[in-house]
Amino acid sequence: MLYGRTIEQERLTQLVAAARAGCSGALLVRGEAGIGKTALLDWLAATAARPDPEHGDGGRELRTLRVTGIEPEADLAFGGLVQLLWPVQGRLDALPEPQAAALRAVLGNGAEQRGPDRFLTGLAVLTVLADLAEDGPVLCLVDDAQWLDQATAEALLFAARRLAAEGVAMVLASRDDGFSAPGIPELRLARLGFEDSSRLLADRGRAPALRSQIITESGGNPLALIEFDSARRDQPHQHAPLPVADRVFSAFRSQIGKLPERTRLMMLIAAAEARGDLPLLLRASELLGVDLGDLEEAERSGLMYVMDGTVTFRHPLIASATYQGSVLARRIAVHRALAEAAVDPDCRARHLLAITTAPDQDVALELAEAAGRARGRTAYAAASGLFRHAARIATDQEQRAAWLTESAALALAGGHAAQADRLAEEADPLHDDPAVGATIALVRAAVVFELGDQAEAAHGLLARVGDTATPQTSGMLRTAAAYGWLAGDGDTVSAAGARLAAGGCTDPLVEGLGRLCEDDAEHGLPLLARFLEQRLDAPDTRDVDEQAVRMLALNCGTILGDDEAALDLASTEVRWCRSQGFIGELPYALDVLAQNQVLAGRHRDAEATVTEAEEIARDTGMRQRLARLAAVRARIAAIEGDAQRVRELAEDTPGALCTGVDCAGVLLDLGLGDFDSALNRLTPPPPGPDRYIWLSLSTAADQVEAAVRLGQPERAEEALRHFEDWARAGARTSATTTPWAQAVVLRCKALLTDQPEHYAQALHLHEKGGRPFERARTELLYGEWLRRARRRNEAREMLCSALTTFERLQAEPWMRRARAELQASGDHLVTARMLADNLIDRLTPQELQVVRLAKDGSSSREIAAQLFLSPRTVEHHLYKAYPKLGVGSRQELVLLDL
Repeated sequence: MLYGRTIEQERLTQLVAAARAGCSGALLVRGEAGIGKTALLDWLAATAARPDPEHGDGGRELRTLRVTGIEPEADLAFGGLVQLLWPVQGRLDALPEPQAAALRAVLGNGAEQRGPDRFLTGLAVLTVLADLAEDGPVLCLVDDAQWLDQATAEALLFAARRLAAEGVAMVLASRDDGFSAPGIPELRLARLGFEDSSRLLADRGRAPALRSQIITESGGNPLALIEFDSARRDQPHQHAPLPVADRVFSAFRSQIGKLPERTRLMMLIAAAEARGDLPLLLRASELLGVDLGDLEEAERSGLMYVMDGTVTFRHPLIASATYQGSVLARRIAVHRALAEAAVDPDCRARHLLAITTAPDQDVALELAEAAGRARGRTAYAAASGLFRHAARIATDQEQRAAWLTESAALALAGGHAAQADRLAEEADPLHDDPAVGATIALVRAAVVFELGDQAEAAHGLLARVGDTATPQTSGMLRTAAAYGWLAGDGDTVSAAGARLAAGGCTDPLVEGLGRLCEDDAEHGLPLLARFLEQRLDAPDTRDVDEQAVRMLALNCGTILGDDEAALDLASTEVRWCRSQGFIGELPYALDVLAQNQVLAGRHRDAEATVTEAEEIARDTGMRQRLARLAAVRARIAAIEGDAQRVRELAEDTPGALCTGVDCAGVLLDLGLGDFDSALNRLTPPPPGPDRYIWLSLSTAADQVEAAVRLGQPERAEEALRHFEDWARAGARTSATTTPWAQAVVLRCKALLTDQPEHYAQALHLHEKGGRPFERARTELLYGEWLRRARRRNEAREMLCSALTTFERLQAEPWMRRARAELQASGDHLVTARMLADNLIDRLTPQELQVVRLAKDGSSSREIAAQLFLSPRTVEHHLYKAYPKLGVGSRQELVLLDL
């Protein structure tokens, strides 16, 4: 029976009722040791198991999965997930293959080596839970979450945040500290009040006269109430002015100390083993001369239970009291026996580590092997810890340096940048191997990069390289150039290129970037085109130190001005990430895809893409990615004339990342007619990387138009010259690139010279495709010129075409200009199409993604795998989208223009 938990029980009952009705949810129960978290989970498991026909599930039985974190296993890769999913491993074959492979590796019945994305396992957990929920509601209970290994915690939290319409309820219980679960609602358990504490003691037969004293000593902690009550029966005059947790712990130690020595030894074996694996316990106990019968007294006293092949302590504090109450020599003997008896090599490595008190190369090698297995299952935090332990006891200094370096790289891959930096710093003075030194430098630079200081990351790499490149340092210089470019630091790019050249190394990426930093687009763009061609032909690599280079490869299409190629590259990368489950890679690929969707005039698609990228970035802790995505939203808001939104995005974006938002502000000012602000807001950047970001390449035309409107065309000469040189070089690089850019150059010349033939030539180039917003702007300006020249019929044709595009893009300021010009040209029947007639605008971003994929023939399961959702959530989005679109089935979607 539970006391004083009526509100908490109601909250949990509602969560399970929602799951029975098909709505998923997650809840974190927090509280101090002994507060009743486990009791609450036990109550929920018992009550939820009973069929409930009142909640629309036809009385179907609810399936319960349960896992308990184990303190000694906190460094054991996926130990918790194995415990949770072992009973349902038969469902793995129904998963998409990358997800199935991930869980097979976790459960030890598949190949260990797979892709490096640590979030794929979380997606697989989500899919398994959703698949189970197809047969009935699922309750997932996670106790002592503060002791879960990090790989398990990450996977469960990723799944918990993305639960939606599967019929899954997940309840996690944790102590107050040691477990962070942002985005998961919390329920904090308070201590019991006097009345509930009195009822508990009364039901245990405690006389009223002694209740107050016990309640005062326990502070209302339920476990303390029970244990202090038991202690009073044995020692009526005991007084212990210690904190509640310490007194409970002391009470357990006192109770254990009264047991026979053989019982205490058997309990110590169980506490050291921690998992309750009865066969292993029996093998180890045989080596130590005890057996299962020696646990009888512990069972009689209620300290332990043995059932269903598992040995369990009544409370984790009993296991802790057993272990800590034993002398060191006995603990070492127990761990040695467990290591000898272990069949699982990872379990053996854990116990060997516990008994190693001095350098031991053989044990270090076993730990390193265990680390390699954890790395193969993408349990990066566990692998990092094992390599770190191996390094600590290694006798070979070079080996120690190599393992510390690997530990640092894995800590970075696991999202622990500060720890990675400390490990790399520790490894640095221990080695003489240039390859190890290069890895250390790349790890430390990647740490700085992830923390947001790209320029410092580049400088750090340059500082490690001499004046001339070597085979070991050429990769470092390429990465330094990539960091420098992304930081807008042209000097670093040039310095990296000079050192490569001095060493006789050729690298089209670094050389091409260096040329652009010198404003030499004529020679720089062909080099980037060559790099991109090589990149597309090369095998795919996903190493941490290649991160910046991959980013640049993805951006090369935009730098080259080839929108079609850029969109195709970004779409291909997104598809690859989805198919392989590279969730950690996906936000950046989605960011670049969204940029190109905006340029292609697909604003609603871009918003859906950004929304997904933001959700994943939050789930995976990528705060820098969140800031970068603001530029896409700002561009859309600027086109639509939403000044408040642009202002909010500028305020929320760190200064170092605000260039894209500032560029959007120029366009906003131009559309609203604030030409002075548009011209003064953004000073044309000096030669270097900032001139080639995707928004800067469009801002030159905005500044030209603002300067002409102000009668100060000379103020935009430099920006136009740079843009024209870039467009010309792009056209020479490939006959299919930059027709839109050449058209914009001609539009600018028409504004500056008032010669209409430039408009006509520009429109001819626009017909080759690309950037509909730029084409509509050319049509608007040409229509204005034609109206002023009293060529009204021609003007109306241009202006109507421009208005059609502006309306589709919801570009309110530009719509107003086009309508005003049409009315001035004599067209008095101008009416805007109702925005509600645009089917796309009726859908949420995620509904749009789901509907588009369904329209193309993808099944709900295929859509779920691509969007990292569950199939039930996909069906939920389709159910909501159908009425908005006026259809009733997938077959009818094919007829819609989406």
